[in-house]
Amino acid sequence: MTTFDARLSSYSSPFLSLFRIIAGILFALHGSQKVFGWPVAAPVAIEAGSWPLWWAGLIELVAGLLIAVGLFTRIAAFIASGEMAVAYFWQHWPPLEGPPASFWPMENGGEVVLLYCFGFLAIAGLGAGAWSADARRRTRVGAAAPGRVVSGTAAPAATTAAPVRRRGLLSRFRR
Repeated sequence: MTTFDARLSSYSSPFLSLFRIIAGILFALHGSQKVFGWPVAAPVAIEAGSWPLWWAGLIELVAGLLIAVGLFTRIAAFIASGEMAVAYFWQHWPPLEGPPASFWPMENGGEVVLLYCFGFLAIAGLGAGAWSADARRRTRVGAAAPGRVVSGTAAPAATTAAPVRRRGLLSRFRR
């Protein structure tokens, strides 16, 4: 590993947290635009409770705030990623319904939607990072030592017990 790689690898969890916070805030702003008309009004007037835009805005607002704070991050990011996948296939490149549109995201306006989709999918897989409410909750429960930097929320705490040997699928047929 080069010196530059070694230096940056020690910052992977804070960088992940920074990415999560910025993406969550921007996603929540998209939702508040649809639900409240703030910080700028939506391009199309959205009536409260109308399907699908108002409900999509509500999902974006709630999931964006949860992702930004880092509370229930994996679940919120997975839901947000799924919403963006549905938005892409339903609104930007509708293969099932609607007028035919170009496959290419640069032409059908789906670039931001795809970036959100796969960015949130990465957050769902990698976890919230060190600067999150999830990380604070883990230290209170005692799953991680105080001050320990965990890059993913699935990283196990260090244990001193002997590892449990798991049997494979075919091991029951061997003698």
